Amino acid sequence: MNKDIQLLVDKGEMLPLMEEFYTIQGEGYHKGTAAYFIRIGGCDVGCHWCDVKESWNADLHPPTDTNKIVENAKKYSDTIVITGGEPLTWDMTLLTNKLKAEGMQTHIETSGAYKLTGTWDWICLSPKKMKLPTKEVYEKAHELKVIVYNKDDFRFAEEQATKVNKDCILYLQPEWSKRDKVVPEIVDYVMANPKWKVSLQTHKYLNIP
Repeated sequence: MNKDIQLLVDKGEMLPLMEEFYTIQGEGYHKGTAAYFIRIGGCDVGCHWCDVKESWNADLHPPTDTNKIVENAKKYSDTIVITGGEPLTWDMTLLTNKLKAEGMQTHIETSGAYKLTGTWDWICLSPKKMKLPTKEVYEKAHELKVIVYNKDDFRFAEEQATKVNKDCILYLQPEWSKRDKVVPEIVDYVMANPKWKVSLQTHKYLNIP
């Protein structure tokens, strides 16, 4: 990447765009809602079960003008979900300001491992053991979504729940490849600990992106 483009990326005027698509939100509080997804490349959190590992290397995804991203988004929906990779790798201020100026709702799906930038109507925090969230993201998260891969993830979920604000909605979501094993465990856990809710990747059951 040349220096001029790198400077624009650092400012958030361009972002490494992996893909953008209009679909149904499959997870968490807003599941079932039509939304336009903007997937930003770049992530060094490194979850071994990540289902979009191709998003990790930002250099594989072309730096795209944020104006162009917004123009595309507003053709489809007024609910915009910024995901990754890890979108907070980059400064989200300009992108969200432009989306808000068009009257759109801005949602983010983040591990919270980096400084919180941007203006958000909904923050879905999905913390990872390898790189824990910042204090600010814990304080501002609307939804805590912990992925359950093995039994230790229940311990981790409880630890994370002590750090978020009192209004944050708590979700346990099975890791897709382990769903047959962990769904019964999650169901039992939520019935015994009803402050938690079950989140499923319904878009995968519906066979949509």
